[in-house]
Amino acid sequence: MKAVNIHEAKTHLSRLLKRVGRGEEIVISKAGTPVARLVPLASPPAPRTLGGFEGQVKVGGDFDAPLPRELQALFDGEDDAAPA
Repeated sequence: MKAVNIHEAKTHLSRLLKRVGRGEEIVISKAGTPVARLVPLASPPAPRTLGGFEGQVKVGGDFDAPLPRELQALFDGEDDAAPA
């Protein structure tokens, strides 16, 4: 990792960016104190593929049927609907 001062970074920004593009990290310092770091951008993630679980997941025919009254009452916050 190379360290440069602000003046050098301003003067040679294009050169520094080429080096960063090749994978190098550059630290920019002000009065000897590091204040910034130039790093290469991470590669974008691979695009996601739809249908990765096709044929592996089964959904019941009644998946959207109403809940039993006692269970729905619990979701609705009705404490007296709990079984004894």
